[in-house]
Parts: sequence; structure tokens; C-alpha cells
Amino acid sequence: MGVYLNSTTAYTLYKSEMAKPYFVDKTAMLKELFPLVEEGNSYICVTRPRRFGKTVTANMIAAFFSQSNNTTELFSACAIGKELDCPHYQNQYPVIHISFHDLPKRCDSYEDYISRIEERMIRDLRQEYPMTEIEPEEAVWDILTDIYAEDENARFVFVLDEWDFIFHQDFAHEKDKKAYLLFLRNLLKDRPYVRLAYITGILPIAKYSSGSELNMFVEYTMVTEEKFSSAFGFTEMEVDGLYKRYLENTENVRISREELKEWYNGYHTFSGERVYNPRSVVCALRNNNPGNYWTSSGPHDEIYYYIQKNIAEVRDDLVRMSAGFPVQAKVREYAASSMRLQTRDEIFSAMVVYGFLSYENGKVSIPNRELMERFDEMLQKESSLGYVNRLAKESVRMLEATLAGDTETMCEILEMAHNTEVPLLHYNNETELTAIVNLVYLAARDQYRIEREEKAGIGYVDFIFYPELDKSADCIILELKIDHSPEEAIRQIREKQYDLRFRGYLGKESEYTGKIRAVGIGYDRKSKKHSCKVEIF
Repeated sequence: MGVYLNSTTAYTLYKSEMAKPYFVDKTAMLKELFPLVEEGNSYICVTRPRRFGKTVTANMIAAFFSQSNNTTELFSACAIGKELDCPHYQNQYPVIHISFHDLPKRCDSYEDYISRIEERMIRDLRQEYPMTEIEPEEAVWDILTDIYAEDENARFVFVLDEWDFIFHQDFAHEKDKKAYLLFLRNLLKDRPYVRLAYITGILPIAKYSSGSELNMFVEYTMVTEEKFSSAFGFTEMEVDGLYKRYLENTENVRISREELKEWYNGYHTFSGERVYNPRSVVCALRNNNPGNYWTSSGPHDEIYYYIQKNIAEVRDDLVRMSAGFPVQAKVREYAASSMRLQTRDEIFSAMVVYGFLSYENGKVSIPNRELMERFDEMLQKESSLGYVNRLAKESVRMLEATLAGDTETMCEILEMAHNTEVPLLHYNNETELTAIVNLVYLAARDQYRIEREEKAGIGYVDFIFYPELDKSADCIILELKIDHSPEEAIRQIREKQYDLRFRGYLGKESEYTGKIRAVGIGYDRKSKKHSCKVEIF
């Protein structure tokens, strides 16, 4: 068994994955690969955001096809084990499985990186095919061609995970990236020994190349192709099953099914099926705690990376999206590959590809609470965002004033927002007022779950603030009015009984024990003045 060729690594890792309490069976995908393996010279590239199951799926594919281990028992209870033609393909092929994110002990250059890969491949081939004469300086593709010339059964399944890893490394310069593309071309394109080349990455593969180096690959992305979509991310039905397991295995249940949806849903396939971030769902259930498990670096630096080159283009859109409003955009997935990100659409394209935004019906939006918290952190901490950052900082004072019934300070902060000279603040409709109100209450999200246009009583309330950290804290119901008084907003809250959201149902006591504050905010377009009123129910 080699390091790359017929390695036991994929088998070991996938077997461990299957033993975990929240494993989801995605083996049905293998059936879609059977005809491609049968035909030979098949090339597919699956791109997804980080943490959407690309590596787990790559391990599954390598373990299933590889001759390294007998996996009959491993897959027998899975969906693929019930397919009649499963034995015809299972463990029948030499598999070269490479994780391109692995680095040598000291990696100061592209030469260090690629030499390690080539040397390991050649060592494996020498061991597996000792009868083939291999010269010391031969290229690995020449060696593979010689092996095939001697044995026509030596047709390989290549499983190459995170093929685009090198494009994100500081040691790789432009000439190195071109050399790497040429390496992949020489290894895979029009080679008779290739039965299937399955590669994964984040960014689309063909767009890295200005020529035809990798044009043999068919690309499958989350938003442009339906095929293979069910293999990545968790569907509603799968999360239902996981949540059932969670209820069975957890003594002190702290997560509701609705919270899982609020925190981790928001993505969708090409056909419109909703999908969840799989890593985050599993981490939340295992830890019995919903939280941010997806981003692994600093609190907001990854998101900020994509907007820093042209903040002026996207600043107002960030406010709208943070308020829960989708924004019109022309998203082209390939735009992210250049990393120049000069225009608004290029910035949003990159953020969609990396999973920071979702894209549907020509609009981009922040997909879920997990990402919303990251955007909130950026708005509050990144001073280069100008007026947005200043207003976000004022949000601490706005919440304090609201809880104290200090309407004078509330109006002062809203006037400051209005007097900021940006296109967003024309206040032509309630949507724009809603966006600003959302921004000036940004800090409240640390203590409250804020819902917009939620069903309450006999109508829909503009904003409702549910205390999360302390159930005895004051609850807030906020209604907006343009060209109407805040007293009318308070009257609407009373008449439509929005406060029922905080009352106990069917005689049960409410979990919320604090005061209920009704907040009315009005804006008069003629006088261009705000007015506020706070009442305690």
C-alpha cells in the first residue's frame, strides 16, 4: 500500500466518519459515478464553500473504488450497498488519492511543494509495479504511460482533494501557479491511464486557466448545476433525522429544531432545495449549543478581505443585508478566481463562492444567523467602513437609551444616522428606515434574538426582541411609522396584541419574565425629524 496509490488513508478516515453519532449517508452519489468510471477518461470538478463535506466525500469515493481494502462490510448498510451493480465497481480499481493541502516539513517554495508530491507518487508506482523500468528523472506521467503500455488494466481513478489549495499560499507566485496548472494538465489530460479524475475545490477550476490546460473538466457548482447537489450540505430531511438522534441521545436538550434552521440554513441548490452548513449543524448538536463553528480565523477578517479593496461600492449594501434585505447583484462565480475584486459584483461573486453570501433570483443575502454574527462584528469593529462603523458603535448607547426610556437620546442617534450623507438614507420608504433602525440596534443582537416582521397577536410586528442571555431582561416590541406619530405605532402594538408573543400559551407561564417595552419610532418626511416613544406594558 502506498501513500497516494491504493492508500488506506481514505478507508480509515471514512470508517471513522461513519462511526460518529451524526453521520449522514451520502453514498448514493457513488452510483452517479459508475457510468463515468465505466466510460473512462472522465473528468469532473465539484466546487463548494469550505466545510460543506468535500473532503468527506472524496474519502468516500477513494475508499469505495480503491483496491487497498475490502469495504464490503463498510458500505453494506449504506444506500450504495443496496445497488445491484455495487460489487461490479467496489474495490476494483487502482486509486491515486492526493490531499493537496498537505505540506512538506519545510515549504519555502513551489518546488518544495510539488517535488514532494511527485516523489511520493513515483515511490508508490515503483512499489506497486516493480516490473516496469523507471528512470530516475522520468516525469510521473511518463511512468504512468509506460505502466499502462505494459498493462491495459492499469487505468486509475484519481481523487484529488483541494486542488486549488496552492492558489491561497504565499509561497506560490504567478509563474508557480502556471507551472502547477501545467503539472495537472500533463498528469491528467488525454491520458489513456485515466479512468476517472474527480477533483474538489472552492473556486471554479477552468477560470484559473487562460488557455486550455484544464478544459477537459466538467464543473459542478452549488448554484449552477443540480447534479451531485445532494452529496454536499444537509437537506431539511437529513437535519430532521439528525435532530431526532439528538433528542434521543441528549439528556439536557438546549437546541430547538427552529434554532438549527435559524443558525445554519440559508443556502440552496440549483433546483432551489434548501441546505444547511453540515459542519456547523454537527458541531452544534454534539456540543449541545448553537454557535459559530464555521469560520476558523479572526472574528471578521475573512469577510473583510473581500470588501477592503472597494468598501465604497458595497458599504450601503452591507447595511441593507444586515437588516435582512436581499440586494440585487450580478454574480459570476468565476469573478472570484482573479482575486482582484475591483467591482461590487466581483466582490459579491467571491463572497457567494466562499459561502459568506447566498444567491437566489438575482439577489445576494446573508444566509443565516451564523454568518450574520460575523457581519455584525465587522460592522462594529472595522473603522474603514466609515459611517456604518460609527452608527454600529452608537448601537450600544441606543439599546441603553431604549431600556431607560430615554427618547431624547434615541432621537439624537437617529438624527445622526439621518444626517449622514449617503444614498441609503433617503427614507423614501419604510425599508430604508428599517435598515437604519436595524443598524442602530446592532449591539442588541449580543443579548437578544431579533426577528423582523414576525407574526404576533393579530398582525406582523416590525421588530421583536427576544431576550436570550437573561430571560428576565426587558422584552422589546418595536414598530416603525413614516409620516405617522410614534403614538400611533404604540397604539398599533396594543390593538394588534403584539405582546402575546411574550405571554404564556394555554395557561402556561411564559419563559420571559421581564417587562415588555413597546417602542414606537416615527419619521416625518416634511420636517425630516424623528420622534420616539417608549411605553411599558
